[in-house]
Amino acid sequence: RRSSYRSLASLQRDLAVCRACVEAGYPLESLPVRNAHVGQSAYIFGQAPGPVEGEARRPWRGRAGQTLRRWLRMEEEEFYSTFYCASVTRCYPGKARAGKGDRVPTPREQDLCEFWRDWELELIRPKLIVPVGGLAIKRLLGRGGLAESIGVRFELGEAAAVPLPHPSGVNIWLNSRENRALVERAVDLIYAELDAIGSRR
Repeated sequence: RRSSYRSLASLQRDLAVCRACVEAGYPLESLPVRNAHVGQSAYIFGQAPGPVEGEARRPWRGRAGQTLRRWLRMEEEEFYSTFYCASVTRCYPGKARAGKGDRVPTPREQDLCEFWRDWELELIRPKLIVPVGGLAIKRLLGRGGLAESIGVRFELGEAAAVPLPHPSGVNIWLNSRENRALVERAVDLIYAELDAIGSRR
């Protein structure tokens, strides 16, 4: 990685071969996952790629991505042309040692990958940012509980930020009807922001 970047194309070339976390001793199970930039002015920020994404090296390819697109009422082509997709960490971290789901990236891994997020935001300058899941919300907005974040619009510099919960099948927060109503409210806010910035494709 360089000390600075003038173009997203050069940033993405370096991101594609980043091994900073592996060199720091973390047992990652994929190369970095990234999304092509095709002029999107909205930015989705997830937690970390899953196994399907790690193999395909494209974000939101698995079941959680299907659920996310269903929430947003978008087909694949519209989703990827509307949102530049990124995440707190960019490589599949592997399965959790105990319980269901994938391993949560360590704070050090998160710090190492923050470099890429900061430069993406600097170069893309998105008008809408959608952090997805508790880790992304905390990392980007510094906020904790989902109930206080979902269905709410925040200001983040010159961008609007509208959080969503993680669409994983193991997310028990979504079992509540009241919480699902907050997701619907969040999606309405996202569409309002997309309309305001002219990003509906």
